[in-house]
Amino acid sequence: MLPITENENPLSAEIDQMTTIEALTIINEEDKKVALAVGKALPQIAKATDEIVKRLSEGGRLFYIGTGTSGRLGVLDAAELPPTYGVSPDLVRGIIAGGYSALYQATEASEDNREAGADDLRKAGISPGDSVIGLAASGRTPYTIGAVDFARRLGCFTVCIVCTPDSELARVAEVAIEAIVGPEVITGSTRMKAGTAQKMILNMISTVSMIRLGYVKGNRMTNVRPANQKLRERSIRILMAECGLGKEKAEEFFLAANNDLRIAIIMAQTGVNAEMATSALSKSDFVIRRAIEWLQNMQEDK
Repeated sequence: MLPITENENPLSAEIDQMTTIEALTIINEEDKKVALAVGKALPQIAKATDEIVKRLSEGGRLFYIGTGTSGRLGVLDAAELPPTYGVSPDLVRGIIAGGYSALYQATEASEDNREAGADDLRKAGISPGDSVIGLAASGRTPYTIGAVDFARRLGCFTVCIVCTPDSELARVAEVAIEAIVGPEVITGSTRMKAGTAQKMILNMISTVSMIRLGYVKGNRMTNVRPANQKLRERSIRILMAECGLGKEKAEEFFLAANNDLRIAIIMAQTGVNAEMATSALSKSDFVIRRAIEWLQNMQEDK
C-alpha cells in the first residue's frame, strides 16, 4: 500500500492546464493545511523536546539524520544554531545520506542502504546519552530506519518526524511525530508540504530546546554570535533594550566585552569587568541569567 505522500491530489489533477495565478492559489491553499497538521502533533513534539533538553543538559548531543530533502532540512537547522544561540557546532549535528555533497547534488540511491545510516552515526561518534531524530516523509526510507533502529538499541533517545500514519520508522522510534499533510500538489514531491512540516517541527524542537537550556533571555537571542555587521547592530539593540542603555553606552560595553554580547550584558547588569563576567559565564554553562544571579549573590555575601 502506498504511503499518503505518494497519493495523487485530486485538487491539483489539472494543474498543468491552469494559469499561473490558479496554480499558485492551489499551492497556497494546500500549504495552509501544514500548520494545522503540525498543530495536531504538538503533544508528541513537546514530549520529544522535553527528553532532548534533559539529555542535552546532561552532556548529550542531538543528531538529525535523513536523506534527500529531509536530510537537507536537518543539516540546515543544525547549522543555524551556533550563530543564533552561541552553542558549539557539536551540540546539534545534521547527517545526510551521501555526505555533505548531497546538500547540492541529489544522491537518492543512498536512501536504500539500511546499514549506511547506522554506519554514519557510528562515524559521528554517537553515544547512549545522545538523542537522534530520524527524518523521512514516507516513514519507509531504509537508511533512516537503520539509523534510528541502531541508535535506539545503543540506548539513545529516538524520535522520528514523518508525514504518514503508522509507518515502519514510527514503529522503530520511541516518539513518533506524525504530521499528516496529505497528498502533495505534485504527486510524491515531498519537498513541498511534507518538507515544510518537517522544517516547522525542527524549528520548534531546536528553538524551545535552546530556550529551555537558557540561551534566550525574554525573547531576545542574547547568546547570538555577532559575526557580521547586521548581527553586531542587532547585538547593540539587544544590549540597549536588555540593560536600558543609550546607544553610545551600549557600544562602550560591547567594545569592552570584545564584541561578546553575553559578556556585555553581564558587565552592564552587575558592574563587573570583562574578566569576571567571562569567568561567571563559563561557570554558569554560558547561561546569562544564571551568571548574573551568581555574581549578584557573590556581591551580596561580601
